[in-house]
Amino acid sequence: MILEGNTRGFGAELARHLLNPRDNDHVTVHGVEGFVADDLFGAFAEAEAIAQATQCQKYLFSLSLNPPQDQPVSVDLFEATITEAEQELGLVGQPRAIVFHEKNGRRHAHVVWSRIDVASMTAINMPHYKRKLTRQAHQIYLKQGWDVPKGFERFEERDPLNTSRQEAQQAKRTGLDRAVLKAMFQGCWEQSDSGTTFTAALQSRGYVLARGTRRGVVAVDAEGKVWSLSRWCGVKPRELARKVGDLDRLPDVDAATALARGAPSSDRAPPDPAF
Repeated sequence: MILEGNTRGFGAELARHLLNPRDNDHVTVHGVEGFVADDLFGAFAEAEAIAQATQCQKYLFSLSLNPPQDQPVSVDLFEATITEAEQELGLVGQPRAIVFHEKNGRRHAHVVWSRIDVASMTAINMPHYKRKLTRQAHQIYLKQGWDVPKGFERFEERDPLNTSRQEAQQAKRTGLDRAVLKAMFQGCWEQSDSGTTFTAALQSRGYVLARGTRRGVVAVDAEGKVWSLSRWCGVKPRELARKVGDLDRLPDVDAATALARGAPSSDRAPPDPAF
């Protein structure tokens, strides 16, 4: 199964997300351990209160466990995977909460640990956690006899239309398909041989090239949404800046939004994925 984790704060926001039934048929709090509270809001508020005595702002570690679409996974396997991840990440003995989500008969899981070691009142350091989780996930596929995603074998074989969680959430907020969006942005990039043709390709689809707040190159749509072109085109920021050229000539986000609003609404729909 795919293991995706990150350090984070804002425990109340995370609790709301985990308990939100809108995107799931069933939400089950499987266990809250090591906290005084026995509910997610209370547990994460407790972790935040303890963290205030430290310098740590990202006092939680959140891990999602997503099995293949066609593979039913038992609670025992989820628990065994969580225990192994806990050991790999150095979180053994830390307070944790486990939540199961189920949609269309498919179950996936989330586990959240407190990173604060109350004995030393410091945050547990978690070096290379992405690499450790990727290695563990690969081993699970092999042990279970599941078809191993190509990305585990060779990084360069990963599907270029795959999206990160952040990209998926941005696409979801627009109501558009993330693979279609990524294909559109990548197509604009690949068909362009200069900053001028890249700008024109984006404008024909209702996006205006702009200078981001950190001097990065972004695209802006008519609703004022900002799209990271490095992420959506799948290129390095330096390569992007080299093609675009002088960033100072680009409008800022507010000016680009005004320009985008001049495009017909029909032009803002992304093309077919075969583009």
